[in-house]
Amino acid sequence: MPGAAATLRHELIGLAGVFERNVYLVRRYIWWDVAFFLWTVANTLTIVFIAKGIEAGGGKIDVDRVTTTLLVGAVVWAYLGIIFEILTETVAWERWEGTIEYTFMAPLSRPIHLFGMGAFSIVYGVVRAILLFGVVALFFNLQLGGANFAAALIVLVVASIPFIGIGMMTAVLPLISPEKGTQLGFIAQGLLLVVSGVYYPVSVLPEWMQWLAKISPATYALEGMRSAILDGAGIGAMWKDIWPLIIIGFVSIPLGLEVFRRGERYAKRHGELKRSG
Repeated sequence: MPGAAATLRHELIGLAGVFERNVYLVRRYIWWDVAFFLWTVANTLTIVFIAKGIEAGGGKIDVDRVTTTLLVGAVVWAYLGIIFEILTETVAWERWEGTIEYTFMAPLSRPIHLFGMGAFSIVYGVVRAILLFGVVALFFNLQLGGANFAAALIVLVVASIPFIGIGMMTAVLPLISPEKGTQLGFIAQGLLLVVSGVYYPVSVLPEWMQWLAKISPATYALEGMRSAILDGAGIGAMWKDIWPLIIIGFVSIPLGLEVFRRGERYAKRHGELKRSG
């Protein structure tokens, strides 16, 4: 039946056309796809390194201590996530509300704009982290009588400074790529998850990843908070974790502002502000 054959040929050509179109889209955004693949690798490594962390304990596991260690990791990860989310979506929110041009043309300096977003993310994130820790802790019989929660909170607030600086850098991604910039910001967050020892000790990582852990603020935030909650350490004992956070903050804040400034200039020059994808 020539009619049926012609119809089949027509449909197959259409199918091939759709397939080819997606091949071209992958080629167009190949570096974004590479980034998403790295996120998948990071997520998988996180799971595997948890097993390595248990092995590093020598097979003798203090269940309460391990549970508390994982809980602190989860809370810090959630806190880091909310800062990244609020700062990274600074541009996306404005696009959704249709106010991006008004905001970026308002008589408000960009540092004040970004610091305002950062200040809100800290307050919102700290309240959310405290509630999260309290609610989850109710499900387990944890011995937290010796925990120094005040010192842990101070470490979390100090750690917010470099987190905001990194968040400013990721906030520029939706400016230069409305299509996939926001997702890439969360990928950057995921890469920090792998090297910072959120769910396992940094010592189980390969040596080159341990070097990356030294420049991640999450590493020091986690070590400081775990010392305060698990061992009742005070500020003096945690100074070794606090001073790196201060130094990283002094570097990341100016760098974040400069990266965002350059990204904003690029977006205005190429008409990216109003684009929604």
